[in-house]
Amino acid sequence: MRPLAIATAVLSFASAAVCVEKGNLTKPLTSKLILPSTFRPAQNFKNANLVHIINLEKSYPKESINVVIENVASTPQDEYFIPFTSQQMATIGGLEVKDRKNPESPLFEVEAFIIYLPLTGTNRCYSDTQFYRIHLPEPLAPKAQQTLGISFYYLSALNPLPATIAQADKQYLVYTLSAYCQSAYDTLKQKTEVKFPSTTVPEYTIVPGTKGSPESPQKQGSKFTYGSYGEVPAGAVEPVKVRYEFTKPLIHVSELERDIEVSHWGGNIAFEERYIMTNRAANLSKQFSRVEWASQTYYNPPSTAVKELRFPLRVGSLEPYFTDVIGNVSTSRFRSNRREANLEIKPRYPVFGGWNYPFRVGWNADLKKYLRKLSGGEGYVLNVPFLEGPKQPEGIEYEHIELRVILPEGAENVQYSTTVPLVSASTSLHRTFMDTTGRTALTLTAINIVDDLRDRELIVTYDYPLLAGFRKPLVIFVTILSLFAAAWGIGSLDVTIKNKRS
Repeated sequence: MRPLAIATAVLSFASAAVCVEKGNLTKPLTSKLILPSTFRPAQNFKNANLVHIINLEKSYPKESINVVIENVASTPQDEYFIPFTSQQMATIGGLEVKDRKNPESPLFEVEAFIIYLPLTGTNRCYSDTQFYRIHLPEPLAPKAQQTLGISFYYLSALNPLPATIAQADKQYLVYTLSAYCQSAYDTLKQKTEVKFPSTTVPEYTIVPGTKGSPESPQKQGSKFTYGSYGEVPAGAVEPVKVRYEFTKPLIHVSELERDIEVSHWGGNIAFEERYIMTNRAANLSKQFSRVEWASQTYYNPPSTAVKELRFPLRVGSLEPYFTDVIGNVSTSRFRSNRREANLEIKPRYPVFGGWNYPFRVGWNADLKKYLRKLSGGEGYVLNVPFLEGPKQPEGIEYEHIELRVILPEGAENVQYSTTVPLVSASTSLHRTFMDTTGRTALTLTAINIVDDLRDRELIVTYDYPLLAGFRKPLVIFVTILSLFAAAWGIGSLDVTIKNKRS
């Protein structure tokens, strides 16, 4: 297959407008910055060496790019661009960039560029190529080099082939990639490694060698390597399609609502999570057979169905509960000791490909394990996991997450910090029983998240004045006193009926 150099198509866009937004935003946004129609990333860099790693061991592809970039301009540069197709931008998540040689350094700032072609009328046609812009923490001097570690993943990118299978059949997935890593700059040397969950890869694209080099891929167990390749122009692609065995569910959570409620007076923190879960695995070609399913449980073969979900909770978690749309489910187990707290639940039915399963799960914990009071003043620091949820060997992807942290009534000056990419954040009032003005609620929204980000911290700081702490008991006291006063007043009324004397 001949390489397709499409640098012009990738890097030049006539009559294009660009919209910029911070964070991991993957849907078209309202334009905030209009750039010239001839916009294209300046060729200020070249990739001296690039290694592209694609990991297909889970139910979502994870990609890593380790690249040595060199400033070929005559002045220091601090902006590096990465191109993606519009389809990739719609499903990409968790794009992070760091200094490969200094893993402890902070993540680099990343911005998404959404490019559209202006049309007459109300509709706009989005360009097939979009960009992420990386801001280097310090401008790179001319002829200097820096090693970047870029990682990201795609949601809903793996498709079963065939799309329907029998209940006990093996499943095969298809993934399309490029033997050349997509880049906005010339690359002097590169290779692409693909890691599969097993050695069963019945179909894959073969790329002929050039200039005496062997054909690709080279196989080493469950790893395929395309390349290495010599100089490749900016924008060049070499389409590759692989089909491999993956007889596990493809768990996709389209909506997760996670509530964390803090109670200072009760010394308790309550967690509740509401899921809308779908299995994207191959659909059943025939009607589900309960008899066949029961017979398979004796030898437990690989299956595309979701059999159970395991929640590794924080040590000290208490009183878990689990319900689905019908009610309580008895097939759940909770084990807790000084070293672990595990909640294991089984859905009411095995969730096969194309089936949905909405449910909720919740638990309580001692607030002291998550909350710390700052020395001096009225400040508090709350440290909780942004995402917990099930931990499955095949992995779980989350399309939309809405996290609410409900603080005590009277909390103010709320600030937060997390390394999870967010698309929005807001504060509001959440009113519950016996509230006066309502509790302060911090709402954070994230999209395209995977369980690789489990247990990443969310740190919330807030002030909680002493008088605000007495608001709740004061309201309860006044309410009870009012009830007694009302009862006494009603009881002292003379409601007897007497004869009227002349």
